[in-house]
Amino acid sequence: MNEERLGVAAAAASSLIGGLSLVTIRLVVGTTDPILLALFRYGIGALCLALLLLRPGFRLPATRDWPQIVLLGGLFFALFPTLLNLALVHTTASRGALALSSLPLLTLAIAALTGVERLTGRKFAGIALAIAGVAVALGGGAADLDRGYWRGDLIMVAAALTGAIYNVVARPAIARHGALGFTTLAMAAGALLLLLALPFGGPLGPRLPQDATGWSAIGFLGIVGGAATFWLWSAGLARTTPTRVAVTVALNPVSAMLVGSLWLGEPIGPALLCGLGAVVAGILVATR
Repeated sequence: MNEERLGVAAAAASSLIGGLSLVTIRLVVGTTDPILLALFRYGIGALCLALLLLRPGFRLPATRDWPQIVLLGGLFFALFPTLLNLALVHTTASRGALALSSLPLLTLAIAALTGVERLTGRKFAGIALAIAGVAVALGGGAADLDRGYWRGDLIMVAAALTGAIYNVVARPAIARHGALGFTTLAMAAGALLLLLALPFGGPLGPRLPQDATGWSAIGFLGIVGGAATFWLWSAGLARTTPTRVAVTVALNPVSAMLVGSLWLGEPIGPALLCGLGAVVAGILVATR
C-alpha cells in the first residue's frame, strides 16, 4: 500500500471511530457540559499519546515550533470540540454527523483558495457523491427541522469550518514533525486551554458524570475517541492531501447509524445500505 492510500485508510478509520464517538457524546452530553466533556476527551487522549513518546529515540518538535502547534491545538482540540459538543446538545447524533459532512467541501474550498490544492472535477464529484450518500442514508431527517434541530446543525457546520481550516494549515507542520509528536503537543495545548476555560462553566460537581455509564463513556472518548482517532487523522494528513483526508468524514454518519442500530435497536433499511454504497464510491472517486 503506497503512502497516499495508507493516509486515506488511516483517515477512514479515524472517521469510522468518530461516528461511534458522536453517539457516545450524544449519550452523555446532557449530563455534563461541552467544555468539560472536551477536556476529559483530549486530556486523557494527550496523556495516552504522551506515554508513547517515552520510547527511546523519540524527539519532540523543536521549541521554536511550539507556538504554531499551540495555536493549531487551540483551534482543533479546544474550539472544534466545544462547538461539536454544543451542537449535539441541540441536534441528534445522525443529523450532527450529516452537518459535519460539510467538512470535505469546506476543506476543498479553503485548499483551493489558498493554492494548497488544485480543484478537479473528480474531487468535486467524489465529495458530492459521498455527501449525497449520507443524505440518502439519513433519509427523512429534514422533517426534524421544526423541532429546532437546525440550531445544532448550524453550530456543527461552524465546527466543520474550524476543522477545515486546521486540515489545510496543519498539514505541513504534521508532515514536518510527525503525526505522533505533533498530535500529542497540539492535543495537550487544546486540553490546557479547555482547563483554563473550565471555571467559567460554573460549579464542577454537578457537571461531572453521575454514574458508571458516564465515566465509561468518558474513558472511551479519551482513549479511543481522543488518542486513537486523532493520531490516525494526523497520520492521514501527513501522507495525503487535506481534501482526501476530509472526504472520509462522510463515513461518520454511516457508522453512527450502524452503531445506533446495534446499540439502540434502530432498523437498518435499504436507504442506509444504498447510502453506504454511495459513500464508499464517492471516497474511491475522490481519492484515486
